[in-house]
This record gives sequence, C-alpha cells and structure tokens, in this order.
Amino acid sequence: MYVAVKGGEKAIRNAHQLLANRRRGDTSVPALTLDQIAEQLAISVARVMGEGSLYDEQLAALAIKQARGDLIEAAFLIRAYRTTLPRFGYSQPIDTGKMLVERRISATYKDLPGGQLLGPTFDYSHRLLDFALAAEAEGEIEAPVRREPADEAMPRVTDLLDEEGLMEADPVSSEGSPVGDLTREPLSFPADRDLRLQNLARGDEGFLLSLAYSSQRGYGRTHPFTGEIRYGAVEVEFFAEELGFAVSLGTIKVTECQMVNQFQGTAKSSPKFTRGYGLVFGQVERKAMAMSMVDRALRWEELGEEQVAPVQDTEFVMSHSDNIQATGFVEHLKLPHYVDFQAELELVRRMRDEWFAAREAEEKSSRTQKEAAE
Repeated sequence: MYVAVKGGEKAIRNAHQLLANRRRGDTSVPALTLDQIAEQLAISVARVMGEGSLYDEQLAALAIKQARGDLIEAAFLIRAYRTTLPRFGYSQPIDTGKMLVERRISATYKDLPGGQLLGPTFDYSHRLLDFALAAEAEGEIEAPVRREPADEAMPRVTDLLDEEGLMEADPVSSEGSPVGDLTREPLSFPADRDLRLQNLARGDEGFLLSLAYSSQRGYGRTHPFTGEIRYGAVEVEFFAEELGFAVSLGTIKVTECQMVNQFQGTAKSSPKFTRGYGLVFGQVERKAMAMSMVDRALRWEELGEEQVAPVQDTEFVMSHSDNIQATGFVEHLKLPHYVDFQAELELVRRMRDEWFAAREAEEKSSRTQKEAAE
C-alpha cells in the first residue's frame, strides 16, 4: 500500500540534476563517446544487448553511458525503449553453420575439420594488470597476424558425433508449429524448450553462471564437455511475402555454445551423448556456456532422468533468471511503505505487550505457587 508524498517534486528534480552531474564527472576529463563505449567496452555492450533483448550497439552504448556503467540499469533502459518500437514480423532462423567465424574452439577434439581458431580471448592471458593501458596514449598496437580465409567447411562437433550415431538427434520443430514469444506473452508453466531458451538467452549472466556452477558441484547431473564454442557474424534474413523470398537485413555477431553430456540411455534409447545449447549476442562466452549447461539440466524430464537439484526446476530457474524483474521487485522496497510499516509496527508493539503480560502473569503464578508450598 502506498500513500501520496507531497512536496517531493523539488527534491526529485534536484536528485536528477545531481545524477546528471555525477554521471558527467569531472568536466576537465573528456566525455565518453558512444563509439568509444561500443568499440572498447564491447563485452559490456553485448551483455546489455542480450539482457535487454535488442541488438543495437549504439543504443546499448548510450544506455551504459546513461546508467553510469550499471549494466542491469542499462538493460532496463533498453527493454523500456524496445517496447516503443513497431514490430513488423519475425526473421528467419539464423544459420550458425554459415557463420563468418572469428573464434572457434572445441574441448572434445584436438583436430577438427576447419581447424580451431583461438580468436580474441582472455583464456591464455596472465591476469596481470597492464599499467601501460593507464597511459594517456597507449601507443601503437601491433597488428595481429592474419591468414587467408580458409575455404574448408567448419561442421559442428555435434554433427560429427551424430554421424557415428553417438549424439541425440537435434530437435526440429514441425513446419508451422507456433513458437512462444516471451516479449509478447507473459511467462507461464509448463514451459517448452523454445520458451526456456528465450528466457535463458536474456537472463542474468551471474544467476545462470551460479546455476551452471551448482550443477557441476553435485547439485544436478551435469558434467559436460565443451563440444564447441563459435563466435562470429551471421546474416539475418526476413521473408518478404510481397516479394516471395527472403531478403537480408544485415549481420549480427553471436556466440554459440554446444555442450556435450553423457547419457546412459533407457529401455527405448541407446546410450549416447545429449546436448545443451546456448546462443547469445556478441562475444559473451561465459553466458553462452552457462546457458547451455542450464538448458541441459532443464531437459531432465524428457530424457527420463530424476529431478534432484534447483537447476532442474523449470519454474524456479525461469521465474528468477530475469534481472529486470528481480531489480524491480527488490528495488521497489526503496519506495515509501509508511502505512505498511506503521501497521507492522503496531502489530509488533501489541505482540510485545502481550508477551510481557503473559510472562509477568506466569512469574506471578509461579511466585504464588511457591509461597503456597512454603
């Protein structure tokens, strides 16, 4: 229950002015440009685009600047802006098999058709602070060695396993079957895999990481191998009915992760590997990996496994993974709750009075009995 607060408009207006002042910081320091944020904080931009459900690097950079680097607040701004945009249809499913690959690694096979590409990665850095980056001018950065693009195909690792009959079939939706859309319909249960993957794709990275970690530590049945992680540009196409064919809308950069899990089989299915899937905007590998592990854990029922951990509870995972919803529910506690608290205060006072009265009566009765016994 809320009550109207009078006389606060001036304070709120001043708070906004103070926020703008703190956002800008020392005016003797050059202001950040959106291009600087988009180019040099690309991973933060990718996270905001993913959790904000909108692929636009400039808008994500603007949101990060406006939010003073608070990525959840920035994703909130992007979600709010997204609701103002017109919707004219759905794009065709992207084909990651045709990705212009910048990075492609596998922890299951050393030698792969198409090879392994380390690409831009922190994996082999020493995690030592580079104080040269603190200099006003970083100087020239040595250009990376480039090779001629390879014409060799890069089949997915899961496809290689499938050729031997060792990988479960990739679920394929029937033609014309409806696909859920969390951006238009509220979340409901039971939720099929299409909704689960949508929910995970825009879920909070930290929350999914914790769930994935829990599944590795015994709170679940997940001990996966990274079948493949690939990052690069894919083309987005839209089928124009008036033209009768699909047209290209442009390219986006995504990270795809396929986790490979052992499966003992059932009476109706032979032992083979099963998959967990993750796909996110930009190069956010940690999120893609966590997403694929949680996806696999949530498939326990269709694979005939036992539910033993929170990461396998669909309602628990999906209801708590959205950081925008979580933020609203937690931060609303900062709003006035004067009436509610006064009611609680009176209740606690009455309960205390009753408790002390009961204790006093008990002590009085005890004294009376003691005196009678003497």
